[in-house]
Amino acid sequence: MLVKCSQCRNEFNISDDELRPCTSNITVACPACGKDIVVTYYLIKKALGQIEPPYLYGDELKVAIAQDVEGIPPMPQVAIKAKKIVLDPYSNASTLAGIIEQDQAIAATVLKIANSPFYGNPGQVSSLQRAAMILGTKALYEVLTIALAASVLGKNLQGYELNTDDIWLHSMAVASGCRAIARRYNPSLEDDAFAAGLLHDCGKIVLDSYIYERKIAFTKYLEKKNTDFIGAEEHILGFNHAEIAYSLCTKWKFPDNLSTAIRYHHKPMQSPEKDLSAIVHISDAIAIMSGLGIGYDGMMYHVDGAAFDMLNIQDSDINDIKLYVGEYVKKMSG
Repeated sequence: MLVKCSQCRNEFNISDDELRPCTSNITVACPACGKDIVVTYYLIKKALGQIEPPYLYGDELKVAIAQDVEGIPPMPQVAIKAKKIVLDPYSNASTLAGIIEQDQAIAATVLKIANSPFYGNPGQVSSLQRAAMILGTKALYEVLTIALAASVLGKNLQGYELNTDDIWLHSMAVASGCRAIARRYNPSLEDDAFAAGLLHDCGKIVLDSYIYERKIAFTKYLEKKNTDFIGAEEHILGFNHAEIAYSLCTKWKFPDNLSTAIRYHHKPMQSPEKDLSAIVHISDAIAIMSGLGIGYDGMMYHVDGAAFDMLNIQDSDINDIKLYVGEYVKKMSG
């Protein structure tokens, strides 16, 4: 079985003899960098040829996917501690920087992002305390949010035909678009909208291998039916990637409003958090219109006009948001 490390991209094999005794998920260390990698029991059985068509569907498939979700590491402690710091009116950016310093991998990513042109100090931020002084608490927490998302989304998705750059580009585009829309519609939603936009497609990380093994079925269905990729997921799997994203967000103990917004971002008018779901939906659509991170599922995207009406988004607004998103992605990628 070929395993790829998401941290250093090293690929290595686990022999069938090592896999046969397994009766549940296993954790193996990458021989190159030492990162722990969870290999789910479903993928072990698949590698051993013990899973063949017809594939699992609906509730039975959800049980298998629940094992995958369980095997995904919890959100790092630095994220939980940082959130408490941000909510504490007596804390400051220096305290937040001290928390981030406790996780070397996340700290390195935070520094890299803080030095991007978007934050106005390329190459000048040499330490987290320096970042705290320059950026302040709110911007530093935003950078941490981006760094945490990068640790989750740094994968190639063969089923969705998205490489690491594609999904990261799309996530940044949607997050920035969410911020721009929230700023116009309801500024109090700006931070939650940005976070929801960053992680709106995290369910694809879990679903990708299931999409890939059913690729022929997806291709045939999309050729015959006048539907979007969400409709194909629901027909072939029994649910869609946004539902799995909700399970992940619940595992990571995200706030309910954010998790729900992600759960319904393809069907915003059904959401208990209509405003936030509509913001993510519109930004997702604008990112796809702009050609930012389009994969297999971006070819037929259903746009809910009612969401645009609810937030009073006009054609001129769409153009302004596209320009903002394009500039943001360019600076963050620079």
